[in-house]
Amino acid sequence: MTKTEVLRRWYEEVWENGNLDVIGDFFDPGTIAQGVVPEMQMGVDDFRDLVMAFQAHVGAFKVDMLKAIEADDWVAAMIRVQTTRADNGAPIEVTGQVMTRFENGKMVEAYNQMDYVTLLEQLGLFPAETLPICMTGQRLDWV
Repeated sequence: MTKTEVLRRWYEEVWENGNLDVIGDFFDPGTIAQGVVPEMQMGVDDFRDLVMAFQAHVGAFKVDMLKAIEADDWVAAMIRVQTTRADNGAPIEVTGQVMTRFENGKMVEAYNQMDYVTLLEQLGLFPAETLPICMTGQRLDWV
């Protein structure tokens, strides 16, 4: 199985199927992922909490790997996540990237980036067009 296929299975088994018991099949126990939640590193056990937190806010996941490149021990992929809001069924679609290094068929290093602004807009937690508003110099203020 190629590294790209292993990464695809990770998204399928854990994120799409919600099978949290197989997380250790994909990650070496000492693996730390960066960028999943900005400013926070995540270990293997943290992914269980993250997947459950997302599942509380959205419907079923569909993760597409739009592009993937393998080089030596690394895979870099652009992904698209499609789901729906749990509260009203509205569609959600966000993109992101992941770079992960493999040893012995498991991920040992991972760097992630997701379009969290778009995700939070679609969840109704940020106002529509947050990025263009902020690019004009206006602030988003919560009282």
